[in-house]
Amino acid sequence: MQYYFSRILDTDFESALQRVADALKAKGFGIITQIDLQETFKKKIDKDFRPYRILGACNPNYAFEALQLEDKIGAMLPCNVVVQQLDNGQVEVAAVNPVASMAAVPNEALIKLAGHVEVLMREIVEAV
Repeated sequence: MQYYFSRILDTDFESALQRVADALKAKGFGIITQIDLQETFKKKIDKDFRPYRILGACNPNYAFEALQLEDKIGAMLPCNVVVQQLDNGQVEVAAVNPVASMAAVPNEALIKLAGHVEVLMREIVEAV
C-alpha cells in the first residue's frame, strides 16, 4: 500500500500553497501546523533547500472520533500534506494515506474511519 498520494502542478509555489489550503477547507480540514523546511534548514544548519512545506491538516470531527477509538492516536495526527518545489519548476503536492499510517494500529473501527479520511485526502489532492 502506498503511504501517500501526489499530484504535480504547473504553478508557482505560493499559488500551490493557496490551492492546497482552499481544497482542505472545502473538505472540512484546517491547517493547524506549518513547517517551512527551507527556512528551518537555513536557520538551524545553514543549508540551502528548495521550497518545501509540511502542512498539518486536521478535520476536527474525524480527529475527535479517532481519539474516542484510540486515545494515543494523537501521536499519528494530523494528516500531513507536503508542498514542494521541483527542479523543473513544477510543484508537487503529496498527502499521507491515512489507511497506511493507521495500519499499525490493531483497531478495525479506526481503520474504517481512516478509510473515510483517505477518500477525502485523495479528493483534496485531485482538487488542487
